Amino acid sequence: MRPAYSVIFFTTATGAGYGLLALLGLLGAVGTLPSDITLGLVGLGLAMALITGGLLSSTAHLGRPERAWRAFSQWRTSWLSREGIAAVATYLPAGLLGAGWVLLGRTDGWVAAAGVTTAILAALTVSATGMIYASLKPVAEWHTPFTLPAYLIFALMTGLVVLNALLACLGRWDPWWAGFAIAATLAGWAWKIATWWHNDTLRLPSSANTATGLTGGSVRSVEWPHTEENYLLKEMGYRIARKHSERLRLIAQAAAFALPIVLLLTAMMSGALASLIASVLAALLQLAGMLIERWLFFAEARHTVTLYYGR
Repeated sequence: MRPAYSVIFFTTATGAGYGLLALLGLLGAVGTLPSDITLGLVGLGLAMALITGGLLSSTAHLGRPERAWRAFSQWRTSWLSREGIAAVATYLPAGLLGAGWVLLGRTDGWVAAAGVTTAILAALTVSATGMIYASLKPVAEWHTPFTLPAYLIFALMTGLVVLNALLACLGRWDPWWAGFAIAATLAGWAWKIATWWHNDTLRLPSSANTATGLTGGSVRSVEWPHTEENYLLKEMGYRIARKHSERLRLIAQAAAFALPIVLLLTAMMSGALASLIASVLAALLQLAGMLIERWLFFAEARHTVTLYYGR
C-alpha cells in the first residue's frame, strides 16, 4: 500500500495524544497525578494539540475534504465513521476535565468522572482506528490479531514516554515514571517484532489460482492488463525493496524502542538536569521512530487486487 504522509502523521500524533489524554484522565482521577493547574494546562493542552493536529492532517488524504462530515452517517457499518464519532465525542468530557483541572484546580468528584469518561472514549477512538485496518480482509498483513492491540499498545507507550518528559519539564518527575515508560516500550517492541515475524511467514489466502478456480499448475497472465501504472497500482501496488525494508526496520527499532529505553535508563540514574534532557530526547526520538514504523506498516502491506497485475 502507498504510504500517505498525512495518515502516517495522523496515526502517530493521535496515538500519542490519546495515550497521553487517557493517562491524564485516569491518573488524575485516582490521585496519582497532582491537581496542579500547570500540569493540567500543559498536559491536556499538549494532548489535545496532538489529537487535533492529527485529525486535521487526516483530511488531507481525502479527495473531497469538505464532504468528510458525511462519513458520520455510516456508523452502522464503517469503522471510519465510528472513529470520527468517538473522536468528536471525546472533546466534551475532555473539555470538562480541563475546566475542572485548570480553572478549579481539582481532579476529584465530577472532574474525576470526566477524566475516566475521557480515558474510555480515547481508548475507543484508538480501537476504532485500529479496526479500520484490522477489518480489511483484502490486506492480509492488516487483517490479523496483531493490528488492533498494536494501536492500543503504541498509544499507551508513546503516551507514557511523553508524560514522563512532561513531568520532567514541570519538575514533577519521579524515576518510577521512567520505569513505567520503559516497561511499555519493551512491550511495544516485543509486539512489533512478533508482528513482523507473523507477517513475514504469512501465507496469503488468495492467489491467481484461487481467483480463477484453476488448480492445474501455476496461473499467470499472458499479457499485462495495460502498459502504464494506474490508480490501483499507485495506491495499492506500492512495493519496497527487501533490503530497504530491513534497513528501515532496524532504524525504526533503534529510534522507537532501543534508544528511548537507553535514554530513560539514563534518566533514572542521573541528576535533575540530565534526567530532563534524557526524558525529552526519549520522547522526541520515539515519536520520530514511530513515524518510520507507521510508514513501514503501510509500505509492507500487500493488497489482493495486485494479483490481477501479476504481483
